[in-house]
Amino acid sequence: MRFSWVMAAVVGYLAICLPLPVRADDENSPLPSQVQFNRDIRPIFSDTCFKCHGFDAAKRKKNLRLDTPEGAFNELKSGGTPIVRGHPEKSEAYQRMISDDEDELMPPANSGFKITPRQKKLIERWIQQGAAYQAHWAFIPPTRPELPPVIDSRWPRNGIDHFVLAKLEQEGLSYSKEADKRTLIRRASLDLTGLPPSPEEVRAFVGDASAGAYEEVVNRLLASPRYGERMAMQWLDGARYADSNGYQADFERYQWRWRDWVIAAFNRNQPFDQFTIDQLAGDLLPNATTDQKVATGFNRNHRINTEGGIIPEEWRVETVIDRVETTSAVWLGLTMGCCRCHDHKYDPITQKEFYQFYAFFNNNAYESGTGAERAENHPPILRVPDEAQRMKSEKLQAAYVATQKAMLEKEKTLPALQTAWESTVAGMKPGVAWTAGDPMEMKATGKAKLARQADHSILVAGANPATDSYSIGFTTPLKLIYAIKLEAISGSGLPAGGPGRSTGGNFVLTNIQITADGKPVKLSKATADYSQPDWPVEHAIDGDDKTGWAIY
Repeated sequence: MRFSWVMAAVVGYLAICLPLPVRADDENSPLPSQVQFNRDIRPIFSDTCFKCHGFDAAKRKKNLRLDTPEGAFNELKSGGTPIVRGHPEKSEAYQRMISDDEDELMPPANSGFKITPRQKKLIERWIQQGAAYQAHWAFIPPTRPELPPVIDSRWPRNGIDHFVLAKLEQEGLSYSKEADKRTLIRRASLDLTGLPPSPEEVRAFVGDASAGAYEEVVNRLLASPRYGERMAMQWLDGARYADSNGYQADFERYQWRWRDWVIAAFNRNQPFDQFTIDQLAGDLLPNATTDQKVATGFNRNHRINTEGGIIPEEWRVETVIDRVETTSAVWLGLTMGCCRCHDHKYDPITQKEFYQFYAFFNNNAYESGTGAERAENHPPILRVPDEAQRMKSEKLQAAYVATQKAMLEKEKTLPALQTAWESTVAGMKPGVAWTAGDPMEMKATGKAKLARQADHSILVAGANPATDSYSIGFTTPLKLIYAIKLEAISGSGLPAGGPGRSTGGNFVLTNIQITADGKPVKLSKATADYSQPDWPVEHAIDGDDKTGWAIY
């Protein structure tokens, strides 16, 4: 991923005063000797003509296209031809552009668009030179141009110098003197690492009189970990990397492992083709490594919405569209945002093609979240521990497996232990033994049906209101009662197997009241085999109907 421009940016001879580029809208700037469609004409047509005579068939007028040679060179039904190669005077489109008749003028005076005098001259010269159209620049393979001739042939040291000097000579300017070594190492350090050189590094370079001193500095900078950090900055911007969600409360997000992967890819000089594959589809490669899966974080740099009440599917679609637009901009050099809603006005992409591209990313598993107002990444999530964390995790996993094995061995002894315990309970004094109550009276205020079973348990059936109160009465010959045990029993006839009657088999017991011989009895303590978090059994005896005990 070390491109040729990296080295070109730090050569000593670029310490020169270059002329400012000519603005395309500068009416006083000279016309180019050879007019090019992509550079000179397409921008004019895009701004003033393509809205009505371009790519979008739905908006096209008079069935005239000026964005293609077929449309421009074909004769119209009216008999005229929009563009006639070599003959601006016969080119109806050009004649309409320079017309003094408001009824004939194109673009129309009320359109808000206007072609300047210089632009008209450019179009005229383009037609005179043959009106050569060019494919969209993004689809033209780059070719190495010939070096331009220069007068001072001793000055250039590389191909870029030829182009720089040719422009300087064209403008009647001279190059600056070669940068001194202090300036040169500072430029190289800032270009390649983003940091200035240390005083020691400057002194070492200034004192090195060897022929390869500068190359050695550049090689040292390229080998620095700071090089990858510097080079990754523009890539992170293009991939829309951020450390926060970028939406609503803008909570912190956890995407920095992908950022570190990009930096490492630059530092290890990963080939650009593999760099591309890993980021777009690393997880789909055979036997994909953790690093290759991390690389696909490129597709997860989208915004995360934690707004309460979002529609998950709507935001999922927005996320897929963001991937489409970012991928096209970064790798294709094309803007696809416009053709999300209509055929693109300027780039040769239809709305249909946008959604064909969209289909690739619409197959990705992704959960847009629940709108929870907190810092979080949305699934799917890849956990990437460092080496120390991995070793600790493996140690804990081994301990867990050993504990599970020990528990299974212990469970084999449970029947014998249960029998031994039951024998001790059977031998307890009658005064402290459990005695099953025999319910005599049962009723429910919510019209549920309470039915006594053969084992003295009570089955609730019938009406199932959101809240209900059960009253159960029984007699006992016991003189002293130390505790009351309430057993919630599961059953195949209950929802989800019970023991409650809610959809999931849960229940909430809000209040227990006991009277003996018509007098209320105070309960001092409550215990349970299990209580649902935030619904402890103590709430069943606190006298507050807004709290309760649940077991889900």
